[in-house]
Order: sequence, then structure tokens, then C-alpha cells
Amino acid sequence: MDKNVLRQQLRTRLVGLSDKQRNEQSKKACQALIQIEQFQKASAIMLFLSLPHEVDTTPVILYAWQKEKTVAVPKVSWQQRHMLPVEINSLETKFDEDKSGLRNPVTGVPMPLEDIDIVVTPGLAFDKKGNRLGRGGAYFDRFFESENLNAIKIGFAFSQQIVDSIPMEDHDKKIDMIVTDEGVINCK
Repeated sequence: MDKNVLRQQLRTRLVGLSDKQRNEQSKKACQALIQIEQFQKASAIMLFLSLPHEVDTTPVILYAWQKEKTVAVPKVSWQQRHMLPVEINSLETKFDEDKSGLRNPVTGVPMPLEDIDIVVTPGLAFDKKGNRLGRGGAYFDRFFESENLNAIKIGFAFSQQIVDSIPMEDHDKKIDMIVTDEGVINCK
């Protein structure tokens, strides 16, 4: 199946979730994520700031701060087509928001890639082999190529985002595991 067709199908599937479903499944996914051993042992975690139809990462961010973990989020440079992990200490920090709802931190201290233990990554779809379908900009794929990044890569999604197979290209990077509202899938 063509990636663009699959992206459209998944966007439709996500929009079709009710607010109640999204909230309940987000809570379950967040509980599953914070309970895995890799998360418990991590001291520095890179998360994403959720778009309106994605799993809500807010509870995970708040929990990480309670456990005195360092939290970074992507700061996207649209002109240079890359992202940089920046540490945040508040969800009240200034964020720019684009038309899709993506929040981009205005400030934040860059986090060295070698300090990151886990990268929790969004996607429109994942398969059980660790393939990830993003939104088409390849920002996470380029980020995962960084030679100083040795973090565990975790896809974070609703169970409805798990598909049988995702068409892969040479530049596409695999993830190590997926966490959903239905549990953990190890991809290795």
C-alpha cells in the first residue's frame, strides 16, 4: 500500500475516535509507558507534545518530573528541516503553535543526544516489526540517524494505529518497541 494512502486512512481513523475513547485510551497508554522497566530506569526522556488526535503525553511528562527525570521535547527548525531536543521544565512555557496544532518550544536548553535514555516518538502508524509511518517530513528519521543518539526508541500510539505492514524506504528508521493502550510490543 502507498504511504500517502495509509496516512490518509490513519488520519481518518484517529479523527474518528471520540473524545471519551481518546481520553480513556490515553490514560491506559500512559500507564503502560511509565510502568516499563526502561522508563523507570531512564533519567532523561525525550517526549513529544501531542497533537489534538494523538495519545496525550501530558500525564507522562508530569510523572517524569515527579520522579525527577529530565524531560526534553523536539524543537523543530522548519527552515533547516531538523529537530533538536530541548529540556522543558513546564508545560506553561512559551510554545509556538502551527495550523496543525504542533507546539514548538520558543525557548529551552538543548539536551546533548548522548544524555537521552529514551525517545518516545509519535507516528500515524506502526507495525510489529518496528516500522513507523510518520507524517511525511522525516524529522524523526533524520533525528534517529544521529551518531551520538543511543537511546531506546519507543513508538507511542493508540492500539488502532497498529497495522499489519508499513511500506519502508531506505531513509526510514525502525523503533525498538511500541507502547499502546493495549500494552507493549517489543520489535526486536
